[in-house]
Amino acid sequence: MRIFFRLMLLLSIAALFCYCSGSKPKKSVENLKSAFNQESVTAEKYSRFAQKALQEGFDTISQLFIAAAKSEIIHASNYVKVIQKYGGNVGAAEIASFEVKTTAENLQSAINGETFKVLTMYSGFIRDAENEKAPDAAKSFTWASDSEKKHLKYFRQAMATIVNGNETNLPYTWLICPTCGNTYNTTDVKEMCDFCLNKQENFVGYQAKAEGE
Repeated sequence: MRIFFRLMLLLSIAALFCYCSGSKPKKSVENLKSAFNQESVTAEKYSRFAQKALQEGFDTISQLFIAAAKSEIIHASNYVKVIQKYGGNVGAAEIASFEVKTTAENLQSAINGETFKVLTMYSGFIRDAENEKAPDAAKSFTWASDSEKKHLKYFRQAMATIVNGNETNLPYTWLICPTCGNTYNTTDVKEMCDFCLNKQENFVGYQAKAEGE
C-alpha cells in the first residue's frame, strides 16, 4: 500500500512538473511585447535623430544613431521570434509621438532612454524571465541590455565631443551583430561577438580587409 501511495505521489509531482514546464511564461510574454514596442519606437526615433544630426553637420553622430537604430531593430525582431516560440502573436508596433530637437538635445534624450532601459526596464524583465524559467526571453533581454550599455557609452562620448567641439574624432564606421544587436566601431570591434559569439565577418557593415592591410 505504501508503495502505491508513493507511486501516486511521484506521478502527481511529474504531472505538475509537466504542466508547469508546458505553461506559457505569461509575464515574460507581456514583457517581450512591451520591449518589442519600446525598441521599435527607439529605432524610429534614432533614425529621425540621425537625419537631424546630418542636417546640422554632425556626420559621425548621424552614423552612430543609424547603427543604434539597426541594433534596436534586431532586438525587436528577436522578441517577435521568442513571442512566437511561446505561442503568442505580435501586432504592429505603436509608435508614439516624440520630438526631434537639436543634436545635443537628441543625444541627451537617447542617454536618458538607454539609462532607463539598462537600470530599470531590462533588469526587471530579466528577473521576471528567470523567475518564470523562460531562458529564451532571459537571453534576448540580456543581449539587448548589454547592447544598450554600449549605446549609452557611445552616446555619452558623442555628447562630450559636442561640448568639446571635436566631433570629427568620433568613429564613422559601425558594425552590428545581426544575431544579438551588439554594436562595435572600428576601434573596438572583436573577431567574435562578445555576447553571442557570432563571427565578425557576419556583422552588418563588415568589409573584408585587402591583402596586406
